[in-house]
Parts: sequence; C-alpha cells; structure tokens
Amino acid sequence: MQDQANFFSRLRQRNVFRIGTMYVVGSWLLLQFGEIMIEIMELPLWIGRALVVILALGFPFVLLLAWVFDASNQGAITANGDSPAENSGKRIDTAIIIVLATALGTTFIFYDRDSPNTHAARADAEIAQQQPTRKPAMAPSAASNYLLIGNLVDFTGATGRSGQAWGQAIIDSANWVNENGGVAGKLFDLDTIETSYIVRRALPAYEKWLTQDVLAIQGFGTNIGLALRDKVAANEIPYFSSAMAASFTAPNGGPGVATPAPYSFFYGPSYSDACRGLLEWAKDDWQSKERPGAPSYVHMGDKHPYPDSPKAACEEYAQELGFEVGSPIVFSLIPKDFSRQCRALEERQIDYAFLANLDKSVTALLKQCAQNNLATRFMVNVWGFDEDVMREAGTAADGVVWVMGATHWNASGPGMYTIRQVSMMSDPEQTKYRSVHYIRGVCSMFYLKEAIEIAAQQGEISGPSIKAAMYAKENWVPVGLEGVCRPATWQAEDHRGVTEVLIYQAEVSDLDKAHSLENLFADGKMSMKQVFSTNIPRRAEWLGF
Repeated sequence: MQDQANFFSRLRQRNVFRIGTMYVVGSWLLLQFGEIMIEIMELPLWIGRALVVILALGFPFVLLLAWVFDASNQGAITANGDSPAENSGKRIDTAIIIVLATALGTTFIFYDRDSPNTHAARADAEIAQQQPTRKPAMAPSAASNYLLIGNLVDFTGATGRSGQAWGQAIIDSANWVNENGGVAGKLFDLDTIETSYIVRRALPAYEKWLTQDVLAIQGFGTNIGLALRDKVAANEIPYFSSAMAASFTAPNGGPGVATPAPYSFFYGPSYSDACRGLLEWAKDDWQSKERPGAPSYVHMGDKHPYPDSPKAACEEYAQELGFEVGSPIVFSLIPKDFSRQCRALEERQIDYAFLANLDKSVTALLKQCAQNNLATRFMVNVWGFDEDVMREAGTAADGVVWVMGATHWNASGPGMYTIRQVSMMSDPEQTKYRSVHYIRGVCSMFYLKEAIEIAAQQGEISGPSIKAAMYAKENWVPVGLEGVCRPATWQAEDHRGVTEVLIYQAEVSDLDKAHSLENLFADGKMSMKQVFSTNIPRRAEWLGF
C-alpha cells in the first residue's frame, strides 16, 4: 500500500498528471481548430479522423516521457520556499489555463463570426427568399394540400459553383410547378437545407424531415447520397440524387455492390458508364490517328467517394478495350499547385487521362498542365466541366472532352421553352446564363413531379408508390422537356436509368474572362460540339459497379 502511495506521489512530483491534463486540453484545442480548418479549407474528412487516432496514440507516450525525463527537474529549494517541482507545476498550470483560454477564444472567434456554419446560415437565408411559400404546422386535413420535399444543396464549399446551379434548378422547378397548377392537385412544400458537401449537416436535416413525413428528397453530393442510402431505403423515401455513383443503381444489390439501393435514383449515366463512354471515344480517337501500339490511360482524382466511384470500373474496362492502364494520379479536390501531377503525365507519356474531380480543381490542373504542352488528352466527368471551367481555363480547356447529361443553354430543342420559363422563377428579366448543371437539375425535379402524378393516378401518393411509378415508363422524357432530358428507363432490378453517353468537346480561343458566357458563345470564343455518342450495355456484372 505504501509503495502504491509512493508511486502516485512520484507521479505528482514529476508532473505526470499535469502533463497529461495539458496534453488532453491541447489535443482538444487542436481538434477544435482542425475541425474549423477542415471545413474552411474544404479538406477531406479523413484528415480529422486521422488526427484523432494520432492524438490518442500519442497520449501514453507523452505520459511516459513525462515520467522518464521528469518535467520537474528536482533540485534545491528556491528562495521563496518552493521546490523546482512546485515551480514547474505552477508553470504547467499556467500553460493549461492559457491553452483553455485560447481554445475558448478560438471557438468564439471562428464559430461566432465567419465560420462555415455562418456562411451556410447566410446561404440558408438567401434560399428561404426563393423557396415556395412554407406553411406552418397544420392539421392533417390542411397539410394534405402540400407535399413536403427535402432539398439538400451545396451553395458553398468545394461543390459550391455547380451546387448553386443544381440547387437553384430544384427551387425554380418547384416554384414553377406550384405556379402552374401544382402536382396531382397539390403544391410542393420544398424545404432546402445548405450542406456545403458535408455529411454531418445533411443527417440532422434528414432526421427532422422524418418527423414531418417527408415524401421524397432531392439530394446533392456523392458522400451525402452514400450516407443516406440505407436510411432512405429503410424509411421508404425516394431519394433523387445529383450523385450518379454506380452503387446507387443496384436496387437489390449486385456483383458490384453488396448494399441494395432500392430508393435511390438519379438522372443521367452513372459515373462508371460515363467513363466507359469516354474510353470508347478515346479508343475511336486513337484509331483515327493510326498511331502504333496501345494507348495509355490513367485515372486522376482525389481520394474521395466522388472521384473514386468509377475508378475500378473504368480501369477494368480500359484493360478490356486494350489500353495500357497506369497507376492512378492523385490530385486534390481543393485547387492548389498541380505541377507535380502535370510532370507525371509528361514523364509517363500518358495518352488519355480521366479527370474525376470537381470543376475548380479541374480548372487549376488544366491551366497548369497547359504550360507543359502535354500531348495528353483530358476526359472529364460530368461534374468536373462546364461553361465556367471553359471561361476560367481559357485555351487550356480547348480540346477537352466531357460527358453531357442533358442539353445546354443555347440549344434550340422544343423543351428549351420550358427551361427558360422555369429559369424566370429566379431571373424574371432573363439576364442569367444557366449552366448544364442547372438544366440537369430541372430534369431531376420533373422526373419526380411526373412520378408523383403517376402514383396519384394509381391511387396513392407515398414513397413506395413513387418508387413503383419510376418503373412505369420506358424511354421516358418529362412532358415539356422534349429534346432537353435524355430518354430514361428505370427498372425494378436495375436503376441505370440512362445508358446513353453523349461526349462533347470544348472549343475555346483567346477570350476576355470579364465577358458574359452568353457573349462568349455568341462571339464564337467558346463552343461545345458533340463528337461522340454510345449506348453502354446493361451488363449484369456492371450492376452497381
């Protein structure tokens, strides 16, 4: 017993307890600051998890070092009567107080002022001004006149630019439907929540909607769609996603995915099928050049659910088509210096590179690689390229090919009249150029609208009846959007709604970035030309992959 008491006394003398406390407090401060910086810098969430693990593993080593090296450095009694151990302890106590004060001050400064949460709140305020009129809690009889639709949007963050286009399309579509007779005799009650591409902001919104009997959800972001996939299936809530991950295409599971996604839908070809289509274009392009040998191919993107989604499927198909598949090249979703990645393409003499990232990082990479005069042809996924990328990247975007999920703003198809009418909901003066992402967002909302109408005709509007309605038509184009949305066919065992892949090529000459997109297209400084199309087969082994 005496030995135990002596041991704890020595621990106190060596300030092991104080050092441990300071480490815990300092770790807490670091985690608080890290969480803030991860959101501000839009860093991958795994960095936060890795930091927790590192700090946890470091704790016993700090205690050991405190014991071994004796933070008190025992010595003579000082003139004021305190031993060095006591003085050292007081210094450590002071340090703990300073760290705590710093932690509290930092939390106050960042969270009370211009934190990501504040930006999200501002975005929410702007969204609220544009939404269909929200009604307060009502009696069931009155509430039956409204259909609650959840809308998860990214108006800020890494996906903010494309998210603004998509989210605005959902809001405008809901408003247009309400002003044009509603849907099945009812009105949309659209509840839009800003997420900034962060899963933990979407989950509380979803839980809130569950208590309000939400009918369906329009979602944004692959990571958020994956986080909600099992939840919406369990609660029988149709989830219409901007994310086109192949894992959402397997309602009953499949060779490519173990987790079924019976209530997950999206409009357009999956990321995997889109990449397969680009590879078919690349093979055709290579053959047209009559170059010897096999072309080389690499996947380029961040370690994140969105860019990773088609990687394995695309590499497998590239090998099947006769490409030499190189090891992937990682580049961040956050724009930064990508000169190393450009050098890697040059040194490895890559013929075709698939850019799986988002628009901002793709823009940065294109501009930097253009300085190297690479022979590499860049192929870009649906969210990585649009009119803004063409303007920002300038001639660096010339010749880039990408996947188009619908038509573009300058198209002349019959459905463009409806698109422009929808656009006037937030732009009555018709001054805004709408990107390809906006048009695809309108398609997504109109498929939901018509599915609700089909469900109503069959006798009931509910999650299961909307899900069943998605299988009621083949080669389906929403009324009023002919020539805009691609024909879609969803099946009970296969949610690959669109298997047609349209490949467009960018043509960009020297331009003034200050000019509007409308003028740049009108002046011929920018153009988008369809160069290839293919229909990806519904191979059983590709379901969910």
